[in-house]
Amino acid sequence: MKQEKAVVVFSGGQDSTTCLFWALKNFAEVETVTFDYGQRHALEVECATDIAAELGVKHHVLDLSLIGQLAPSALTDKGIEVADGEDGGLPSTFVPGRNLLFFSFAGILANQIGAKHIVTGVSETDFSGYPDCRDAFVKSLNVTLNLAMDGPFVIHTPLMWLDKSQVWELSDRLGKLNYIRTKTLTCYNGIKADGCGECPACRLRRKGLETYVGKQSGNARPAGRPAEEVLQP
Repeated sequence: MKQEKAVVVFSGGQDSTTCLFWALKNFAEVETVTFDYGQRHALEVECATDIAAELGVKHHVLDLSLIGQLAPSALTDKGIEVADGEDGGLPSTFVPGRNLLFFSFAGILANQIGAKHIVTGVSETDFSGYPDCRDAFVKSLNVTLNLAMDGPFVIHTPLMWLDKSQVWELSDRLGKLNYIRTKTLTCYNGIKADGCGECPACRLRRKGLETYVGKQSGNARPAGRPAEEVLQP
């Protein structure tokens, strides 16, 4: 695969930026695609654009603003409060069909530019309850894309079985932990780096970093799949 081309579904956040560095390590050529879907902060698209430019990676921005018309959520409507799901329900930040559309359009783009690999940072370990981040969904859509376009695409999910502390570990093993901590935007309130510290995304990110630092100090036991197992596809 080091001779092949990949497209990274890229938001400029911690997970997708970790996946971008992972892809740059494992593929001969990498391009990124960011979706402008009317998210609460346009800074997400700007952050992704800046990182891609800094790394010298070709970057595509596609307009998917229709998602907000079809499936309003806290990520597309500032009038909806960001909140965790109650009684087992989905969080208010869930955008129905978002990854279904993202990966489908990434597949169309990959077909046009001669890429056979699509890389995404979804995770079933720390997936906030989003059903379109599950491994079963990704595998199902991978089959559908191949049938729809008659091509041997492979969707890679290097973070699928990692919790947030292990995502930080992977970024550290790639030599990019400080870059990802300071340059990326995960915060639902549009604040780069360590963010607002209060929203669900910031709390998850901070807890993961604290756990990883604790592991490095010998104060916490590693959990789940070791990061070194996902350094290679």
